[in-house]
Amino acid sequence: MSGLVAGILSTIDQLATFTETQQVAATVGILLGLVAAVWAARYVQPKLRRRFPRHVGNVMLLAAFGTLLLAAVVSLLVLWEQATTTANALDQINNTAGKGVKILVALAVLASAYIVTGFVKKAIDRFVEGHETISQHQSEIVYRVSQLTVYVSAVAIILGLWNVDLSGLLVGAGFLGIVVGMAARQTLGALLAGFVLMFSRPFEIGDWVEIDDEEGIVTDISIVNTRIQTFAGEYVMIPNDIVSGTKIVNKSRKGRLRIEVEVGVDYEADVERAADLAQETIKDLDEVLTVPTPKVVLKEFGDSAVTLVLRFWIDKPSARRQWRARTAVIESVKSAFDDEDVKIPFPQRELTGREESGGFRVGSESDVPETTADGGVTDDASEPREASEVNDE
Repeated sequence: MSGLVAGILSTIDQLATFTETQQVAATVGILLGLVAAVWAARYVQPKLRRRFPRHVGNVMLLAAFGTLLLAAVVSLLVLWEQATTTANALDQINNTAGKGVKILVALAVLASAYIVTGFVKKAIDRFVEGHETISQHQSEIVYRVSQLTVYVSAVAIILGLWNVDLSGLLVGAGFLGIVVGMAARQTLGALLAGFVLMFSRPFEIGDWVEIDDEEGIVTDISIVNTRIQTFAGEYVMIPNDIVSGTKIVNKSRKGRLRIEVEVGVDYEADVERAADLAQETIKDLDEVLTVPTPKVVLKEFGDSAVTLVLRFWIDKPSARRQWRARTAVIESVKSAFDDEDVKIPFPQRELTGREESGGFRVGSESDVPETTADGGVTDDASEPREASEVNDE
């Protein structure tokens, strides 16, 4: 690109060596070229509208025609010996037009920056289409950073055009950045954490996650916070610095979820037979995946039963699918155990007494004191006592 520009500038500088006849011919050629450019724009404009938004195509045509017009004016100044070189011609135009030219150049720079961001957006989209590992959120943040870089560069060029000393501006911006950073540490931390989340991708929109004791579906991921909808219908916004600093459980990352249900079997039952029965029952359910195969394992000796753990998988995990699968498994296993007389015991306790205290003894009806007609009680081998005496005791 730099070589092409240098070649064009060298060609314009050679116009100063033309004879008078050549000057007239070159002038006519330049004017005809401008007219041809206007006619060509009529055919190019519909094609630009099909490929780009209408305002983008108009800006592109305006920028191209402005550049061509500037080149024509510079060529005429050099051709008719009003300027010795291209640089001298540009200086004359700058001195003649003054602020007007600077304003036009500034507008051209801004228009060019806008056009460049459009091309960057399309380039990023084409790159993302060929790489499935890059999410839409990552491409969006790359585009925003690129857009900011282009516009900052354009502003720097415009300030340099107006002879603004950028060194003082940069020093002031540095001090301002320090002040803002100290005043908004948490916000900046959330911003940096947002960039980390965008590129590390621990979860995406639509995933079922558990973050900071909150569980639900991710609805939005911004630079500052992450929004999830809980299964109670509540929307929770969690700052990204908290998200990046806590444990994240993604339950739908690979499109399936393993669920465990515990059931107790009586100690007197055939545990192996109960486990086989539960496993065969789970396999026949539509809510449960057949691959991976459901498993039943022995977990522990419980207080009242031997605990079995039923492990099975569901696809496209969500809260609704999880509870439907749990309900189906519990109902079917309970029904199968009832049909096969496999007992699921109630909680039980054994009571024993210490030997040194005589052990545990259950009393009979004869051990219960009798009540007399006047409200008193009688003890074994004793006379009846008044109720008042009993109360005093």
